[in-house]
Amino acid sequence: MRLRSLLFVPGDRPERFDKALASGADAVILDLEDSVSTQNKPPAREAVHDFVTRRSVDARLMIRINPLASRAFEDDLAALADINPFAVVLPKAEGSPSVRQLARRLSSPLPILPIATETPAAIFEIGSYRDVASYLCGLTWGAEDLPAAIGAATAREDDGRYTAPYELARSLVLFGAHAAAVPAIETIYPDFRDLDGLKAYAARARRDGFAGMMAIHPSQVEPINHAFTPDAAEIAWAEKVVAAFAGSPEIGVVQLEGRMLDLPHLILARRILETEKISSQG
Repeated sequence: MRLRSLLFVPGDRPERFDKALASGADAVILDLEDSVSTQNKPPAREAVHDFVTRRSVDARLMIRINPLASRAFEDDLAALADINPFAVVLPKAEGSPSVRQLARRLSSPLPILPIATETPAAIFEIGSYRDVASYLCGLTWGAEDLPAAIGAATAREDDGRYTAPYELARSLVLFGAHAAAVPAIETIYPDFRDLDGLKAYAARARRDGFAGMMAIHPSQVEPINHAFTPDAAEIAWAEKVVAAFAGSPEIGVVQLEGRMLDLPHLILARRILETEKISSQG
């Protein structure tokens, strides 16, 4: 399953839905939560319901519902009852109990993408997602709600880097996703006009082990897709590494182009080739 780019679009802006699909994003997240005001949630549900009914067969559509503890959650469930999006995005998730609670309430089984860092309690539950891995299509995080929840002035330094508490949250989600064997999805880059900054941000995310990233504007999709797709040089290196180990199966270390390579290099090479295979399949 390829989830390099996941593009948010407000649920009360149906005129943007087709544009979002045309962006080339691997998934489009139709949002019923933060980007939709309270008074606009009912028409947003209607618009999302209509669009998913028409397009879910030929498009990978996710729906971000409202938090489990909110009154709007019940209305979201009613709107989801007879449609089948690709997945449900769960905000304010607090570990495996929240995933199980949502799964029990859905009228049909749907993959769940938890946003795992939006409350203080959530941070202490990130390791539990491996207990509900079969329900998940990935694990992601956010750096906007948590600072507000604890009274922090910001999650970022003056140069845009995350401060230490939010670097910790990001790292925990990265390892929590890999412990559950599901894709780790990097959070948004909020300045959609800064494409150079986005490219550097996405490159860092892939370097660190994330498989994809969320986006808030169609212009961000192509740079994100590029960042999370192996290039020709990476694929060529990976093929050489796999071939070198295949040629000497009885030893744990091989030499390639003047470098000594061991098992972690082989694991990385196989991961690159698997990512390329998934990308080529679409």
